[in-house]
Amino acid sequence: MEMFEKYDVIVVGAGHAGSEAAAAAANLGSKVLLITMNLNAIAQMSCNPAMGGIAKGQIVREIDALGGYSGLVTDKSMIQFRMLNKSKGPAMWSPRAQSDRMLFSATWRRMLEETAHLDFWQDTVTELLIKGDYVYGVKTAMGLEILAKTIILTNGTFLNGKIHIGTKQFPGGRMGDPASYGLSDQMKALGFETARLKTGTPVRVDGRTIDFSKLEEQKGDEYPENFSFLHKTRLLRQRSCWITYTSPKVHDTLKLGFADSPMFTGRIQGVGPRYCPSIEDKIERFSDKTRHQLFVEPEGWDTVEYYLNGFSSSLPDYIQVKALREIVGFENAKIFRPGYAIEYDYFPPTQLNYNLETKAIRNLFFAGQINGTTGYEEAAAQGLIAGINAHLCHNEKDAFVLKRSEAYIGVLIDDLITKGVDEPYRMFTSRAEHRILLRQDNADKRLTTKGYKLGLASEERYQRYRQKDEKVEKLTRFIHEESIQPGEINSILSKNNTAPLKQKVKLATVLLRPQINLDNLISVHTGMQKLVDENKLDSEIIASAEIQIKYAGYIKKEEEIAKKLNKFENMILRNDFNYNELTSISYEAREKLTRIKPKTIGQASRVSGVSPSDINVLLVYLGR
Repeated sequence: MEMFEKYDVIVVGAGHAGSEAAAAAANLGSKVLLITMNLNAIAQMSCNPAMGGIAKGQIVREIDALGGYSGLVTDKSMIQFRMLNKSKGPAMWSPRAQSDRMLFSATWRRMLEETAHLDFWQDTVTELLIKGDYVYGVKTAMGLEILAKTIILTNGTFLNGKIHIGTKQFPGGRMGDPASYGLSDQMKALGFETARLKTGTPVRVDGRTIDFSKLEEQKGDEYPENFSFLHKTRLLRQRSCWITYTSPKVHDTLKLGFADSPMFTGRIQGVGPRYCPSIEDKIERFSDKTRHQLFVEPEGWDTVEYYLNGFSSSLPDYIQVKALREIVGFENAKIFRPGYAIEYDYFPPTQLNYNLETKAIRNLFFAGQINGTTGYEEAAAQGLIAGINAHLCHNEKDAFVLKRSEAYIGVLIDDLITKGVDEPYRMFTSRAEHRILLRQDNADKRLTTKGYKLGLASEERYQRYRQKDEKVEKLTRFIHEESIQPGEINSILSKNNTAPLKQKVKLATVLLRPQINLDNLISVHTGMQKLVDENKLDSEIIASAEIQIKYAGYIKKEEEIAKKLNKFENMILRNDFNYNELTSISYEAREKLTRIKPKTIGQASRVSGVSPSDINVLLVYLGR
């Protein structure tokens, strides 16, 4: 008797990418097997206990709008919520939550176990079963061969993973978990390009030994929000984070370990993240700075463990502790474990198609850090897209691809497969040229209908979005059509240092003033108060209407630009196009275009090393 049936999709790895991939494929109706080395570490927060943040919060909301799980899990496990960048325009607003690390993982596991069509197996995949140019199953460390129509690899930092602490180095996928061997060598033998990256993590500190009276408290928002558009819950209590700083004394102590630093002595070959450097890297690169900010983050509701964000290090453990005790508030600190660097194999993502299927092997998909990204949110987004496309692939349906103008997820995947990575890739708002369209508040408007048509977003989610959209539309129409008298609003205008009205004007005209918000208008306009009460318009609907009215001009302009650029996006380039014939374009452009094989003119224009004049030559050639 066979132990396993033949699966539609096998997902290898149960981190953030693997968990989203398994949930998406199973919820679409595929028979899925999730294989992981440790079923007690599903969606583990290996680094800081937080989800979201600048641009990353937008990604979590997009995953949620499509029907993924990350937003729901975050809402069920968060211990603090903050909306970042509120002092800037709404394109920059980014939700961020501190999570209970253990509750986060447990919630993910429970939600996956409640997902139909999804089976689990604890084992290590050591080899792919390949025939010709397609994959048909996996081989495991237990010697099992399990067959499937499609395979998704989400191996994170485990492929040939090596941990560094000072002069000590040992194999591992993360502290306490073994590395994975076999797959990388097989991929190389099949002709895949592989390279090394590194990432790091700081000490975990015993909170009983921290003097919080010396630290600066950072509380959550007074009115915490949710990540998920589906279920609205209110976080009734929150745990604070805290802020402290390094000092010249801390830096001098850390420098004592530089001679044994695996980074500075060349023992680490992989490139680390430039925007999230280790503390020793910061001291070297920003030698003019006398201090660096550190964030002290609780790991959960019921633990004394704290994460020291900004103090990532691979220096010798005794140096880390010595320097830690020079930090204000940490004079008597004890640690649970030291910081470390981890070096691992990844596959440059230019080897993928837009649906995250590899170009060389059919039915094989890559998602997460294996593609050179860093961050839970970037991994989860790729997992979701890979899970959707693995399901569509074995059902012989067209791929699901998001454009850059539709989602941060579209920007992420286009950047990866078009530009590749030379350091761990992290999403920023600056990477998205259409960010006024890609706001965190409108992710459901952009994506829920797409998720619903796929069969991933539920009927309940879709109807909830429709009702919200209708209410926003009703409120927006009212504000454009109804007027307000000077006597109703002038006291509010003068209180907010803006000129009084001399005659009756439309509500929208007043709302366009930067000093005035919609709550100001609701507080004095009885007609609007009645509309809000009768239609049960909550803060989410009020905020959406306000953004649509205040930023209508910017939004319209962005939409026009996106429309123009989409003309290029839709100009298809043949897979067998011979770029070497075009001697008028640069040698570098010919070489890159031949290697990457862009699908469209739009994608070709974003390939690193391809200039606008090269694109013009291509357009002229296609015009012929």
